[in-house]
Amino acid sequence: MNGFEYRLKQPLLVAGLFILAWLSACQPGNETGNTATSQPATLVVTDARVWTGDPAQPWAEAVAVTGERISAVGDNDEIARLVGPDTVQINASGQMLTPGFIDTHVHFVDGGSGLASVQLRDAKTRAEFVRRIKDFATSIEPGEWILYGTWDHENWGGELPTRDWIDPVTPDNPVWIHRLDGHMALANSLALEASGIDADSPDIDGGTIVRDASGRPTGVLKDNAMFPVTAVVPAASNELLDNQVRAAMREVASHGVTTVHDMADFKSLASYERLHANQELITRIYSVVPLSEWEALRDRVAKQGRGDAMLRIGGLKGFMDGSLGSHTAAFFEGFSDAPEDRGFLINELDDMHAWIAGADAAGLHVIVHAIGDKAISDLLNIYYDVAEEQGARDRRFRIEHAQHIRPADIDRFAAQDIIASMQPYHAIDDGRWAEKVIGPERIKTTYAFRSLLDSGARVAFGSDWSVAPAEPLLGIYAAVTRRTLDDANPDGWVPEEKISVAEALRAYTSAGAYASFEEHEKGMLREGLLADMVLLDRDLTAIAPESIRDTRVLRTILGGRIVYSADDPAAK
Repeated sequence: MNGFEYRLKQPLLVAGLFILAWLSACQPGNETGNTATSQPATLVVTDARVWTGDPAQPWAEAVAVTGERISAVGDNDEIARLVGPDTVQINASGQMLTPGFIDTHVHFVDGGSGLASVQLRDAKTRAEFVRRIKDFATSIEPGEWILYGTWDHENWGGELPTRDWIDPVTPDNPVWIHRLDGHMALANSLALEASGIDADSPDIDGGTIVRDASGRPTGVLKDNAMFPVTAVVPAASNELLDNQVRAAMREVASHGVTTVHDMADFKSLASYERLHANQELITRIYSVVPLSEWEALRDRVAKQGRGDAMLRIGGLKGFMDGSLGSHTAAFFEGFSDAPEDRGFLINELDDMHAWIAGADAAGLHVIVHAIGDKAISDLLNIYYDVAEEQGARDRRFRIEHAQHIRPADIDRFAAQDIIASMQPYHAIDDGRWAEKVIGPERIKTTYAFRSLLDSGARVAFGSDWSVAPAEPLLGIYAAVTRRTLDDANPDGWVPEEKISVAEALRAYTSAGAYASFEEHEKGMLREGLLADMVLLDRDLTAIAPESIRDTRVLRTILGGRIVYSADDPAAK
């Protein structure tokens, strides 16, 4: 065949192939969206209110799963045709099915550890705080450390606890218990002695040793000043770490969470790797390690890649500042209740720029905590400078918390393509007292969900567990109602920043997948994606917003496998 004959026949060949493809597509079993009909489904959920999160098909009645992935989404009749003799069938009886929840910010090992530690979050008085520590101390061996606790001094009026409160009830046990935000902790005298902190200890950059009028440490340490005590806490064994992760996975599964982004370290990652090797993971994990260790992560990724659908690496977490509740968040102006205090930056700006630039040049994913308006603004500047210096690419920089944004900086999130990774439960928790700390003007753009979404920014939601409960339904409730925990704001605290149920669901699903470069794997109920799903006892879009917090998780499904069932007494 000469060149002319080839050019003449080529269009005919293409036309013939097109006709054959069209005829094949018209055969039974090849309808659009139903390409997996050649084999029976392994799992089907029918008669459900299926919120898919997929703009092309927002609602459906049923879903079919083959292996680990969704094979069809449609009506009951379509899915019924995929049922075989071995198909597991769930009749949802009109209940709501959503994509599995993605919690974009947890401290997973801490959460698992806290489940077995002293519980102080809801201690309402000084006396109750002390009594719970005393009772817990009597239940453990002498010399054993009392850890975590997650106390909140705002519960009893804002007075910080001291070691003098707890020394009499803990004579044989070192105590190192954190405020719920993790940026402040209380040590008893035994713990302080072990760390070497005393009245002669110098102040620590990026932290605070709280002292009494005579200069004696009270036992409360903030941010970088916490390191000396943390350094002397006995390291958990591998066995203990793995058990803590197992407990954490059971806990989040009971709340519909199928993926977490864990803000931790290489030691936690080693635990996940052990459990993954033994096929014990029932939660997908994006394991994020400290930003200052970016070179170690770069080398690890180069050697072994970024992982698989169950365990991924590549993310780095850094810190700009502390927290509002600890008065360590960095603001342009002083706190309303302490005008001379503006908080502080935990790390030097030059160090942050160097770490972020190095990590970005290595193709790693940068994720940085910033809470106060100055910390957020400074971080936006660093992100802008690094992107300008190193050129355009899909980097998906994230700002964790992004709580108190200066109005002029809101539009910068969308303009710079920065993900706001936020935790809506904090809004209804902090909203009880935040105005007395930052005043009536600054609260107007605090937890600014509506403003960020309206500006075109990407907003992903998480819990910050163990700082807050690992319950996406409470987060959705918080974002939609903004009713503070004390119910003092029935119409919502800063109600202008409320968002819809659908927007909150997307922030916990598809936006979470995007925030870890996994939107092509999960975050929606769509054919071909991983079969991560949650069955709820009611349709969140059809009930009064204040009822969202009463919703129950009935089933949590990971890759087509039921990992939590509410009617299983051993589920948690």
